[in-house]
Amino acid sequence: MAASTELNLELLPSDPLLLIFSFLDYKDLFSCCMVNRRFREVSTHDPLWKRQCQKYWLLTETDKATHKRSWKHLFLNNYVDLGRYIDHYATLKKAWDDLKEYLNQKCPRMIISLKEGVKDDDLDAVEAQIGCKLPNDYRCSFRIHNGQKLVVPGLMGSMALSNHYRSEDLLDIETAAGGFQQRKGLQQCLPLTFCFHTGLSQYMALESVEGRHQYEIFYHCPDQMARDPSAIDMFITGSSFTEWFTTYVQNVMSGGYPIIRDQIFRYVHDKSCVAKTGDISVSVSTAFLPELSSVHPPHFFFTYRIRIEMSKDALPENACKLESRYWKITNGNGNVEEVQGPGVVGEFPELRPGKVHEYASCTTFSTTSGYMEGHYTFHRLKNREVFNVTIPRFHMVCPPFRKSVVRTGSTGDVSVPWNDEDNSTDTDEYEDTDRGGLEIPPPSGRCPRHT
Repeated sequence: MAASTELNLELLPSDPLLLIFSFLDYKDLFSCCMVNRRFREVSTHDPLWKRQCQKYWLLTETDKATHKRSWKHLFLNNYVDLGRYIDHYATLKKAWDDLKEYLNQKCPRMIISLKEGVKDDDLDAVEAQIGCKLPNDYRCSFRIHNGQKLVVPGLMGSMALSNHYRSEDLLDIETAAGGFQQRKGLQQCLPLTFCFHTGLSQYMALESVEGRHQYEIFYHCPDQMARDPSAIDMFITGSSFTEWFTTYVQNVMSGGYPIIRDQIFRYVHDKSCVAKTGDISVSVSTAFLPELSSVHPPHFFFTYRIRIEMSKDALPENACKLESRYWKITNGNGNVEEVQGPGVVGEFPELRPGKVHEYASCTTFSTTSGYMEGHYTFHRLKNREVFNVTIPRFHMVCPPFRKSVVRTGSTGDVSVPWNDEDNSTDTDEYEDTDRGGLEIPPPSGRCPRHT
């Protein structure tokens, strides 16, 4: 009978071990170093650490050549500095890198406003100042970039409608700490963004108090019918800093947010929301404006941006002029309002092959959602032939919101849609137009409808 062969790791070829170790994570590789001399030798094989450097620190061959260090040395150097953020760093660094690359092509002046990252000591000092811990993903992002200088346009997007203009800056950590809230209604809330023109901010809740969930991000909305000034509702924009920031970057990178005059505008376009009539296409993008909305009383303000385009392949004799518009507006209760009027924004644009006309308008609902559809009436310049051009149905939905615990006396669960009286209104009289893009009016406060 053949003698049994005792398994001996010292005799096992390196290639199978290296293959097995290539599937291990950095924690397991460190653990293998403690097993025996053989495992230590294999786990320190430098190519194994290339994958770890690429996965967690987004390091490249160029980085390795620049620093003239081994992959393991590079990994350890970064771990010593950023190890507490290892679960967040790659996601946030990629988001920042992608955003900067895009801005460099589309909005180069915005790159100049970005501030260099801060050190952990700076973030620790802020925590001591405000008496609250900052979430690790927020800290990680500010290690990469400390927000931006207080300038216009803001990194977190703009919005313009008639004489209402908003542009949100991503606050640096020092300014954010100065705006930390301890007053009733916004206790333990840190501002993330700020708009010079409206005073609007998005806040992050650092503690689960007053009906908020820890680290969720929101626009505050005073209850206009409450006597208590601490009755503050909230429109929720994110459940964590990472989700909030990466979602924004994804919308920018996908082209979902249009770039107008070197600014990012936070209109959302559904690619299916396009209608074509002959050689004319109409597409719509929409946005919710929290600063012009309220939960109590229910008043939800939306703006929409319409692009009307004649195909460049259209025949010259198909040139036409817009005469009038017709809207069918349906709120969340199914109540319908019809609106007709001459032109758009008081203008009667002409379309010729390759010509584009864009404008923005707004509407309000007493329900949390609604939709609009309709048509434009045109006539041919050559023979006065009259025809209609379809406007596709487009939906507007308020973001999730939570009512103030001061008013509800509860934990403030996310509200269901309101079912109040119909109050949807098309407001073309406040439209703002420019043939080359959205006109950005001077900052003069709130929309005229609210003054």
